[in-house]
Amino acid sequence: MRILAHFRITAAVLFLGLLAGLTGAAALPAATQGSASPSTPGLPDSFSGWTGGPRTQAGVVSGSSDASIFGEYGWVTGWERTYTKGGRSIKVDLYQTKDPSDGYGLYSYLRDSEMRGTDITQHSSISPTRALILQGNFIVEAHGAEAEALQPDLKELASAIAAHADQGAYPTLWMHLPEDGMELRSDHYVLGPETLRHFFPIADGDWLGFSTGAEAEVARYRFNGNQLTLLVADFPTPQIATEQLERFSQQFNLNAANVGDSRPTVYARRDLTLVSLVANARSQEEANRLLDQIHTAIHVTWNEPSASLKEPGIGPIIVGIIVGTGAICMFAIVAGVAFGGVRLLVKRLLPGKVFDRDSQLQVLQLGLGSKPIQVQDFYGLAKPEAAEPPAE
Repeated sequence: MRILAHFRITAAVLFLGLLAGLTGAAALPAATQGSASPSTPGLPDSFSGWTGGPRTQAGVVSGSSDASIFGEYGWVTGWERTYTKGGRSIKVDLYQTKDPSDGYGLYSYLRDSEMRGTDITQHSSISPTRALILQGNFIVEAHGAEAEALQPDLKELASAIAAHADQGAYPTLWMHLPEDGMELRSDHYVLGPETLRHFFPIADGDWLGFSTGAEAEVARYRFNGNQLTLLVADFPTPQIATEQLERFSQQFNLNAANVGDSRPTVYARRDLTLVSLVANARSQEEANRLLDQIHTAIHVTWNEPSASLKEPGIGPIIVGIIVGTGAICMFAIVAGVAFGGVRLLVKRLLPGKVFDRDSQLQVLQLGLGSKPIQVQDFYGLAKPEAAEPPAE
């Protein structure tokens, strides 16, 4: 009984210790969330001679439209810091998203038409007082009177942040947007209904189908003084795209099919998984100026280059085929000789004991001879019978 009591006490202590460890591990992120540590990368202490002041964690106002839009773009957290150099100062905000696709979407949302492209990173824009830089799943927003003149310094800042960024692939849906008539920097990557209502305000809620895995790109165009808005949505499969297009015909006056219909008029077309919609067009012909330029196709080629591996030439491939075939043939020969040799050796040493036992072996005879066939006849194990003397 005393041993059992000691065992129960020890088990209880181990259980409480394990529970405390799990509770501490779960509470650790919450306790360190407010501080910038090496495990939570933020803005560097200095770059290109600029010295950073106190670093604070920034957020968005709860319940605001920005909070909903930032949430649709996978916003995780943000930091802000003011840097000084020789009496000058610049304020830098850093936003972190879940992945580069979300980062690209938030970057396109924050960019405005007054900003021009730069070579700081693949996706970066700048104006006289503001710079916007996309680095993986991080977005850098710099504010200052000399932002445009600080491109070399901002490039060094982007390089410092790149060490902590997720360098995945960015969305390519913007490549389907026609260039003719597009207003500069009016394209935006959309991942949720709140952002869609901001750029394409024809209905509320998730009418496009983001819950089914849709993603969209929106841009503004101008033809003959009329501003059109183009929406290109990509769905996981052509079947889902077809179903969504049928729902659009129930929600909107699709392609102006009903004259005098009070529902919003949109012009739409599907091409495989892409569904394109044009709003504010005055006629089908005007909408077709955009819809006719949107195409998608599947190209299958035997020599498609690999993203990460270098393909060998035809010579090494042929040599590898010959060597591999020879190795397989040699293995077959060795295995066959080994199997046949072992079988013959066992039959010599133990005739009728392991293989071809008389009680289990049946031989089909044609009856062409009077002598019955024996198992030993196959391996030369039987002694030749003495010839009988001829009958007198």
